[in-house]
Amino acid sequence: MVKKRIESFGHAFKGLAILVRTQPNAKFHLFATIFVIILGLFLNISYTDWAILALAVGSVWAAEALNTGLEFLADRVAPEWHELVGNAKDVAAGGVLAVSITAAVAGLLIFLPYIF
Repeated sequence: MVKKRIESFGHAFKGLAILVRTQPNAKFHLFATIFVIILGLFLNISYTDWAILALAVGSVWAAEALNTGLEFLADRVAPEWHELVGNAKDVAAGGVLAVSITAAVAGLLIFLPYIF
């Protein structure tokens, strides 16, 4: 059982590597994550602010991963264009956009008071 759990973590890390290696948006999210961490360290933000940022960043990564997984699967199952597949991809991308905007707003609400 322990071996299976360890293997599942390996698959998860492999998935994150595939995500960053193949998706331009994930590369942007990686840059943004690093920027947020450096800015948070530089501004010495509170533990509560770190918790909020961790949830925001994690939500963006989770949404991007789920969106990419859906796109990979959809491209395999229906390589030809289909309206429903296109709608599914658009809705998933919209979910990433919604989470990203929310995370950006949270970041602004946290960082602006420290900056000004």
